[in-house]
Amino acid sequence: MSSGPQKYFSELLTKLQEGSITKTELEKLLHFFLNNQEIKDWPAYLGSKEEVEQRIYEKIQSELNFDKKKVVPVLPLYKKPLFRYVVAASVMLFITFTAVFENQTRKTQPVIVANTIETGTDKATLTLEDGSTVVLEKGKVYNNKHVNSTGKELLYKNNKSSAAKAAFNYLTIPRGGQFAITLADGTKVWLNSETRLKFPVHFEEGKTRSVELVYGEAYFDVSPSTEHNGAGFTVLQKNQRVHVIGTEFNIKAYKDDSNIATTLVEGKVEMQFGSVKQKLIPNQRASLDLATYTVKIAKVDVYSEICWKDGVFSFEDKPLDEIMKVLSRWYDIEVVFENESIKKEQFNGVLIKDRKIDEILKSIKNTGIINKYEFKNKILILK
Repeated sequence: MSSGPQKYFSELLTKLQEGSITKTELEKLLHFFLNNQEIKDWPAYLGSKEEVEQRIYEKIQSELNFDKKKVVPVLPLYKKPLFRYVVAASVMLFITFTAVFENQTRKTQPVIVANTIETGTDKATLTLEDGSTVVLEKGKVYNNKHVNSTGKELLYKNNKSSAAKAAFNYLTIPRGGQFAITLADGTKVWLNSETRLKFPVHFEEGKTRSVELVYGEAYFDVSPSTEHNGAGFTVLQKNQRVHVIGTEFNIKAYKDDSNIATTLVEGKVEMQFGSVKQKLIPNQRASLDLATYTVKIAKVDVYSEICWKDGVFSFEDKPLDEIMKVLSRWYDIEVVFENESIKKEQFNGVLIKDRKIDEILKSIKNTGIINKYEFKNKILILK
């Protein structure tokens, strides 16, 4: 298990131990635990699988019984906020364990999985200012006068230039790819599958630093304005403009999405949609509806929004058709719903990005959302 999933799993276990875990988080923890039993490099610092399982059971039991010995007037157990979470999780745990064991013992129709489906990896195409392109991939080093590539990240040099016109490069991430880039000002950007970023090879000191997210999803960790003579940082997207001083945020703007989602992790941002301006505070997501051009602000679990960059898919009551959009980009497949009725079935769970597609699908299948699936070349058919 890579460090990203380890970190997420550890954070959920800590919340469980502290009693601050929510129903959704508890369901994710249980789903994560149940669907990662075969991991060979199980992190020792989390304890053995048996110890983790015992900890989960003990916590659920303790929450169900924690006020039995109290005599002082307190709220009835059924009115305690955590009670409904624990009961729901206990029932879900029983159902999920039952489903898993039944699936292991009963004979089911075989699932046909093609071995040609590859897990996504570090890869991208860099388009230089003269129009030439460079293929970047894991294990392949590239260097020029402006940039070095480690095979998973581009590192631009902070070269000050007196050129009247800034030269722009493009970094394009294909389906089934991911890549990171450190811009000339020190800003780091993680790019998800099917994403394109336009950026200058250098920034003019004292002037607003601007890049353009042409399409796709990117997470920005912006170098603060205090290190650039007060110059702010702006991310342009054809339907909005996000201006920041120095902060961390995520923008999701795929070509086939009906909205643009901007999630603030740290700091402050001001968003502009035409003549309308909107400020965000940490743990808020702004969703711009591209049909009505209206904006909705919601409080969100930030890590669920950004953990894709750490190797984790985290879904909170997401409909299956939205989940399949995410998986289709990462595994570079086409998804066909033979059974249209399951499109809006909701899934709540954590999946590790470096797992094979059949392992991911079996994790979802174990929840009962889908009955069968099969592959025909690179087409996934859900039944």
